[in-house]
Amino acid sequence: MSYQSSVAQDSLAAAQLEMAGNPNTLALRRPFDPVAHDLEASFRLTRFADLKGRSCKVPQDVLSKLVESLQQDYSQQDDQFMHVAIPRIGIGLDCSVTPLRHGGLCLVQTTDFFYPLVDDPYMMGKIACANVLSDLYAMGVTECDNMLMLLGVSTKMTEKERDVVIPLIMRGFKDSALEAGTSVTGGQTVINPWCTIGGVATTICQPNEYIVPDNAVMGDVLVLTKPLGTQVAVNAHQWLDQPERWNRIKLVVSEEDVRKAYHRAMDSMSRLNRIAARLMHKYNAHGSTDVTGFGLLGHAQNLASHQKNEVSFVIHNLPVIAKMAAVAKACGNMFQLLQGHAPETSGGLLICLPREQAAAYCKDIEKQEGYQAWIIGIVEKGNRTARIIDKPRVIEVPAKD
Repeated sequence: MSYQSSVAQDSLAAAQLEMAGNPNTLALRRPFDPVAHDLEASFRLTRFADLKGRSCKVPQDVLSKLVESLQQDYSQQDDQFMHVAIPRIGIGLDCSVTPLRHGGLCLVQTTDFFYPLVDDPYMMGKIACANVLSDLYAMGVTECDNMLMLLGVSTKMTEKERDVVIPLIMRGFKDSALEAGTSVTGGQTVINPWCTIGGVATTICQPNEYIVPDNAVMGDVLVLTKPLGTQVAVNAHQWLDQPERWNRIKLVVSEEDVRKAYHRAMDSMSRLNRIAARLMHKYNAHGSTDVTGFGLLGHAQNLASHQKNEVSFVIHNLPVIAKMAAVAKACGNMFQLLQGHAPETSGGLLICLPREQAAAYCKDIEKQEGYQAWIIGIVEKGNRTARIIDKPRVIEVPAKD
C-alpha cells in the first residue's frame, strides 16, 4: 500500500470516529483532509470568515468606553446585594461575577465567539471551546458547571460542506468541554453570511474559588503560559496558497517551518488553561487575565488599569512560536507582534505572581502539562499602565513536529 493511500485510509478512519463521537479520535488523528470527507481538495474552512477587508474587532478604546458606561449603570443598580460580603466584580475583565441570593455563592459567567481561523473543523471547535473557558480560568475558576454553544452556519456553504463541517465543529467543542469536566446542554444556531463559533460558560462558586484580579504588588513578576504568534502562524499558513503573499515571507521561512508553526498554534489554542488556573491558587497569584484579541500589551494594560495599588507592568521577554517573529518582520510589521498588538486566540494566562513563587509555578506547569511557561516581566511602582521595553528579548518557542 502506498503512503498516500495509507494516509487517506487513516484520515477516513479518523473522520468516521469524529462523526461518531469516539473518545479515541485524537489517538490516531491526522490533519483534516477534505477529500476523506468527500469534499473538494481545495476546501478551506477559513474562507467562510472572509470579511472582505473589514475589521472583525472593535477598537479597544471604543470597547473601553462602552464597558465604562455599562459599569456605571451596573454600580447604580439597586442595593439588594449590599449585605452580601462578596465583592461584586461586574463588567470589565474576563468574567462577570455576581453574588446570588443563596448561601454566599456567586454566579461566574462569560461568553465569546469568533470566525474560523484554522481549516480543521474539529480543531476549530476545540479552540472555540477552550477560548470560552479561558475567561473562567483567568479568574482562577477551575470548574465549569455548564456550557452553551453559539454557532453561525455560513450561507456560502454548500449542503454537503455544511453536513460535514458543522457536526465536526460541534464534536470538537463538545470534546473540549468534556476535557474540562463540563458538558454542553444547549445553545443557539443561526444562518449567517460568515461562519461563527463560540459559546457561554457558567459556574456557581464560593468566593475562595476565584481570584480577584486586582492585587498586584511591587516586586511581583509577570508569567505567560502560552507562546505568542498564533495569528502570524495561521496567516502564514493561509499564504501558502497565495503566491503574492508567500513571496513576501519565503526568504525567512520554509513551507515546513510554516506548517510546524501552524500545528503548534493549533495545539496551543486548543489547550485548556485549566491547570494554569489551578496552580494560580497553589502559588498565590495576585491577579490574571488571558491574552486574546487585543494582544499581549492590550490585555496587560487592561489588567494593570484594574489594580488597587499604584503599580505598572514592564514586559522584557516575548516567547514567540519559532520563526513567527521573522515572518512578522518580513511583512513590514503589519502584525505589530513585538509591540504586543498582534491578536491572539485562546492565548495563555498573563499572571501576576510573587517573585519567590514564579519559578516554582513555571516548573510545576511544565511538569504537569509538558509545556513551558515564561517569566516575561515585572511589576513596579507606577500609574497602572503597561509597556514593552524597546528591544524585548524574543524567546523562540520550538514549533510542533
